[in-house]
Amino acid sequence: MDDRFTPYPLDKVHRLFEPGPVVLVSTFDGHRANLMTNGFNMPVRHSATLALVVGPWDHSYEALRDTGECVIGIPGRDILETVVDIGNVSGADVDKWDRFGLTPAPAATVRAPLVMECFADVECTVADDRLVDDHDLWLLRVERAWIDPAAPAAGEVHHRGDGTFSTNGELIDLRSRMTKWESLTRD
Repeated sequence: MDDRFTPYPLDKVHRLFEPGPVVLVSTFDGHRANLMTNGFNMPVRHSATLALVVGPWDHSYEALRDTGECVIGIPGRDILETVVDIGNVSGADVDKWDRFGLTPAPAATVRAPLVMECFADVECTVADDRLVDDHDLWLLRVERAWIDPAAPAAGEVHHRGDGTFSTNGELIDLRSRMTKWESLTRD
């Protein structure tokens, strides 16, 4: 092994791969809407399938299990401190919408509310829950998606797994080189 490499702790490898943007997951249990902060999510296919880790330690778990639906709100840098604070309290103890001054709005296809302070909201239903018991991994089908076209471009924030965050950086346009995947380069 080259001397420039040193062993990296296996329990921290997730920091090298830290997945998609930090998101807010909105659920509704039939009585009350809740929000949770989530940094373990990713697209699964180009066919509007997403994966999301939500485990029994999360107050939102039962609502997601019982209703099979949620909204994933994508916040920008402008509310990052609030997003982190939301992750520090449980919806079992606190009405997070009220405490953090966020605005719920009716969704088109699910009962969980949209998060108006997010620049994008994605309405989802559970497509497959076979990986939940073993891995806490939910496969979600996107039913509707909403975006604020006036929101700043590249506003996503990524958790680096250790309490630090990064925002999307410089946009590098290599669409002309993606000849095998040209269909993905068109709006």
